[in-house]
Amino acid sequence: MDEDLRQRLEKRLEQLENRVALLERNQNLIAAGQRRTSLRSLWRRPPMWTFEQYPPRLLNLKASRPGPALPANAPRIAMVTPSYNHAQYLGATIESIVSQGYPNLYYHVQDGGSIDNTVDLLKSLGGNFSWKSEPDGGQSNAINLGFAGVDCEIMAYLNSDDMLLPGTLAYVADYFMSHPDVDIVYGHRVFVDNEGLEVGRAVLPPHDGKTLQYADYIPQETMFWRKRVWDKIGPIDESFHYAMDWDFILRAQEAGFKFVRLPRFLACFRIHDAQKTAATYAIGVREMGILRRRVLGFEPTQIQIRRAIAYFLMQQVIYHYGYKFGLLRY
Repeated sequence: MDEDLRQRLEKRLEQLENRVALLERNQNLIAAGQRRTSLRSLWRRPPMWTFEQYPPRLLNLKASRPGPALPANAPRIAMVTPSYNHAQYLGATIESIVSQGYPNLYYHVQDGGSIDNTVDLLKSLGGNFSWKSEPDGGQSNAINLGFAGVDCEIMAYLNSDDMLLPGTLAYVADYFMSHPDVDIVYGHRVFVDNEGLEVGRAVLPPHDGKTLQYADYIPQETMFWRKRVWDKIGPIDESFHYAMDWDFILRAQEAGFKFVRLPRFLACFRIHDAQKTAATYAIGVREMGILRRRVLGFEPTQIQIRRAIAYFLMQQVIYHYGYKFGLLRY
């Protein structure tokens, strides 16, 4: 990044900080003793990677817009949930999918032989989906097993602690039907705690392929892709146990497939102590290094990563506060 661009970027960030402070003051959101949002804190923890943004509150699912009406030949969607010892959350995950009422859905839960009451739960939930419980080679292997031999047009997987928001499947299918040139879509996400209470939201700028080479910002639980992507680049790489979704995304981008960020909240990402993304962070650091070396040809330093994604992060802050103060509506 040249010096002139760096100075202009810092100036715009400073202007944004001043605007944020003014908005917060006008909205009376700075309580006594609360630390004022600063440029440094926004730089360290952008809103899209800050999970707990406010005290837990009820998730108002009725506020989600209904999906559009679909024709009788609605595209077939295949969804897989990899699961292991997540009976505490799995019921909500399953309900969030089958309650969509999507007319042409294949949904399968691939459980890794859980030793909690997952199997009893799966038996009790009826016949609106298929399931299997047997030892597997981990999350990536479970996803591939779930999709094996499936005939469909659109694909997605939803982890056993996350949830779709109402109307998501119809909205995604309708978008794919009206945009035949688009291959992969994703949207905004809601953060919920272990009780299912909302604690934050991530509003994303439009897709940025350059930033994606340095950092995975796509919310996996909101991502759907056409089967032609899977057919061309292959299934989930089972050598990855943390960054398997980023690997899949990067391979799709390298193959020339078109991504679009949709202007809608599509799913909820659950924050809890036992989640894999927290428990295997060291593995994640190693795998992310592998992917950056593969795509960029070198392993960038943290400073280089921050510089490369600075403009995207600035956009994300603008979108975040634009939504927070009602300037953007989704």
